[in-house]
Amino acid sequence: MRKVYIITGLSGSGKTTTIQAFEDASFYCVDNMPMELLPKFLDLPLKESPEIKGLAFVMDMRSKNFISNYAAGIASIEGCLTITPQIIFLEASVDTLLNRFSQTRRQHPVSSEKSLLDSIKLEQKMMSPIKQNAHHIINTDGFNVHQLKSRILDLIHDGDQSISLTKINVVSFGFKYGIPNDADLVMDMRFLTNPYFIPELKNQDGESKAVKLFVLSNNETGLFLEKYLNLLDYLIPLYKRENKAYLTFAIGCTGGRHRSVVIARSIFEHLNKKGLNPGLIHRDIDRDIKET
Repeated sequence: MRKVYIITGLSGSGKTTTIQAFEDASFYCVDNMPMELLPKFLDLPLKESPEIKGLAFVMDMRSKNFISNYAAGIASIEGCLTITPQIIFLEASVDTLLNRFSQTRRQHPVSSEKSLLDSIKLEQKMMSPIKQNAHHIINTDGFNVHQLKSRILDLIHDGDQSISLTKINVVSFGFKYGIPNDADLVMDMRFLTNPYFIPELKNQDGESKAVKLFVLSNNETGLFLEKYLNLLDYLIPLYKRENKAYLTFAIGCTGGRHRSVVIARSIFEHLNKKGLNPGLIHRDIDRDIKET
């Protein structure tokens, strides 16, 4: 059975960032779901898919009947559907909420006739019973969006640090055609001897056995790979800690057909052995041969 989460809490406490974290974790997410519709939604015969890890719903005071319908809605879900949703309650101090509303210039959903301070205090009082029955209470004071996402992902995965949402790609390219726009780390392989100037290798590419042997048999190549792979082994966990969605290592040579292809393949195989499931793209391998 899929996991079901209800994300609620005080306005301005970080529910938008939280639902984005659930989306990144492959949950089907609905923002501003009315409580009276939730039992009907969960009763739908949704098609099972391994790509969907669970369901997450943001429910709060934007729905005018949220408080009055909350208890009955949860009882209906647990009683009739035998589903026990995990309730995440987000909160923050009054000063923090005042500051966030002043930055976003959004109106508070509780009442447009009250001052912002009065609206915040009234919502705190009205939401108190829901907070008392929440499974997870998270105070977002001092959290930036990255720290809050990290906290939510840790909650979703129950502290399993082996689960990563960072998609790693290794891209070979030719400098003559421009650096890839999405590159996070660019490495220039033009210091290696160029197979282009070896007549029998000129018309082959870096996926051929002959070119691979030529590039990898170079002493400088072995030393470079040792140092560079050690660097990546150090950097990747740091990038993952920041919940970076995409991480692209771009490996370039002149035309993107020989040296960069061999090195990108070597990096790909190294990362694959570590279970990181990287992608491999040879962007310019099929370009016209002039000088690579």
